[in-house]
Amino acid sequence: MATHRTPIIPRFGELDPYNHVNHAMYIAYFEAARCVALEDIGQALSDLADRNIQIVVTTVEVKFREPATGRDRLTVETEVAEIRRASSRWRQRIVRDSDGKTLVEALVTAGVCDERGKPTRPPADLMDSLATLDPDDPDAG
Repeated sequence: MATHRTPIIPRFGELDPYNHVNHAMYIAYFEAARCVALEDIGQALSDLADRNIQIVVTTVEVKFREPATGRDRLTVETEVAEIRRASSRWRQRIVRDSDGKTLVEALVTAGVCDERGKPTRPPADLMDSLATLDPDDPDAG
């Protein structure tokens, strides 16, 4: 799998007065894409919660390059850039479909916690699944 792709079509309520996607919406797009990616690798948030495991975002770094508009069709590309003992770093990009241009980039750090919010070592199957989103892993995909 390596890079996961999630299509996004901006909606009217997500636009600012200039017909640009509001900057806060990109964070929501990134979050939605991570949730879809987790579900597609068999680790849906609801299933993890049933196992008393939470994936919580601790930092988000965003670089805005160019605005998306209400006419654009977008794709969020999601990869796991690094896996640590109890956290992971996700690299995400929002790309305009018509020309392949990267509009927004994010680096997200997420920790693994138990149901009380205490950092914990993730189960092996979660780590194995996350590795399938690593574009540098020769066994991914």
